[in-house]
Amino acid sequence: MALSDHWPLFGLRIRTPSLELRTPTDADLAELVELVLDGIHDPATMPFVTEWTDTESPQLERGALQYWWGCRAGFSAESWDLPFLVVSDGAVVGVQNLTGRDFPTLRTAETGSWLGLAHQGKGIGKEMRRAIVHFGFECLGAVAITSGAMVDNVASRRVSLAVGYEPNGTSVVNRRGVRTEHIRYLLTRQRWEESRADDDVRVEGFEACRAMFARGAADPA
Repeated sequence: MALSDHWPLFGLRIRTPSLELRTPTDADLAELVELVLDGIHDPATMPFVTEWTDTESPQLERGALQYWWGCRAGFSAESWDLPFLVVSDGAVVGVQNLTGRDFPTLRTAETGSWLGLAHQGKGIGKEMRRAIVHFGFECLGAVAITSGAMVDNVASRRVSLAVGYEPNGTSVVNRRGVRTEHIRYLLTRQRWEESRADDDVRVEGFEACRAMFARGAADPA
């Protein structure tokens, strides 16, 4: 038997015309670590609320692996953090996360993502976000999906707006000891359905995973 027979999430695939998103195996994580080491952003900036890329090697690599392993070990229908490996033209280019807390009741998920520096500015960020939003609404039955970006993270903010999210308030965070504005975004199911005419996304392997998400899956209530 394959490992995906015991852990069906390993068989989950989200495909677009040029990308594949999948839950990473340990072999995939080794490639992701190399991508992190090659750089995700200019060290003079910090696009993340959690300043994990400021960590020095080898703690950076070990911490990243512990986080990804922890997502897998801590998965439950009520609380999950799903990091999807993003592949473009056979190369690992980044990660697209989808997180749900008390999802069977709240039906709201949060997106987060990053791309290796060499793969930025090519439209990949927008395509992978559209893919994960499709999965959240179409397969999991979400009623809303949220996201957030630092006020100076223009690229991330543009992706959210292009995919259909709307500004949904602000908060402030401590970024490297500086009070910084963090902008929130919201995409409702209704707004997504109104703008999905060109939605060319295919999901494979979800039926084997459906029970892992309990009654939250494909039941938009």
